[in-house]
Amino acid sequence: MTPQAKNVAISSEQLFEVNEDFTLLHIKNNSSDNQCFTHPINENYIQFHFCVKGKVKFNFNQGRYAIDILEDQSLLLYNPEKGLPINLEVYQDSWMVSVLVSIKKLHQLFSREASYIDFLTDENRDKKYYKQGEISPAMAVVLSQILNYNMHASVKEIYLKGKAYELLGLFFNRPEEADIEQCPFLDDEDNVKRIKLAKEIIIQRMVSPPSLNELAEEVGLSLKKLKEGFKEIYGDTAYSFLLDYKMDYARKLLERGKHNVNEVGLAVGYSTSSHFIAAFKKKFGTTPKKYIQD
Repeated sequence: MTPQAKNVAISSEQLFEVNEDFTLLHIKNNSSDNQCFTHPINENYIQFHFCVKGKVKFNFNQGRYAIDILEDQSLLLYNPEKGLPINLEVYQDSWMVSVLVSIKKLHQLFSREASYIDFLTDENRDKKYYKQGEISPAMAVVLSQILNYNMHASVKEIYLKGKAYELLGLFFNRPEEADIEQCPFLDDEDNVKRIKLAKEIIIQRMVSPPSLNELAEEVGLSLKKLKEGFKEIYGDTAYSFLLDYKMDYARKLLERGKHNVNEVGLAVGYSTSSHFIAAFKKKFGTTPKKYIQD
C-alpha cells in the first residue's frame, strides 16, 4: 500500500502508512453530497472500520452486495479466500476511520494472546470473519483525536502511529468478558446486573450524578464491590467512564451545530463554561470552539 492524501475545501481523505503492512485511513465528508472512496486490498489484510459521524456504505462484488455502518458503529472484515477491495460510499456530513492490517502483523502484535481473539485461533485462522459492534466512549475519544489532531509535522507520524495502535488495543479490549476465574465477583449474575444498573444511572443523571456511596446504596452493593465490579466489567472507574461518556456526548452535540459551547457544557453537567472547556481540551486536545471550526 502506498500512502496518499487528497484534500478539498469541505472534505478530506488521508491514507497514512503506519508500517509496511499497517495502514490508517480517515475520511471527513463535510459536503452536501455523498462521496466514493476506493482502494485495493488483498486477502492478507483485515479491515477495521469505524463510523464516527453520519453513515458509510461498504460495497462488494461490484455493488451487488452492501453493508451499512451507522454512526458510533464499527465493522471488522476478513476473508482469507479472496481480497475485499475497499469501495466506500461516505454519505454527506459523515466521518470515518479505518485500520487496514495484515493478518501476519496482527499475529505479531498479539502473539502471546492469540487465543483471546477468535479469528486468530488455529481453529478459525483460515475462516471468513465479520463482526459489527458499537464504538465505546474510550474508542470515540481516540477516533476524534485521529480526525482532529493538530500536531506539528515533525511529530505527526509518531502521533498517528500511537493512536492507530491504541485504537486496536481498545477494539480488542473486552472487559465485559473479563476472566471470571480471576474475579469470582463476576460469576454472580445478580452482581453484574447491579453494576450495569449503576452504569445506566450515572449516564441518565450525568448532569448531577450521585456520589459513589449513594450509587452503591441505590444499586444494593457495598462501595468496595461497586468499585471493583465496575472496573472489571467496564475497564475503568465509574467516574472516569462517565467523563469519557460526557465528553463524547458533548462532542456529538457540538457537531450537530444546534447549541453553543455554554449550552453544551450545561447539558453535560458543567455550571461554568471554563470548567467544560478545560475538560474538553484535556480529552480532545482542542477547545470546543476550535473543534466546531475544524
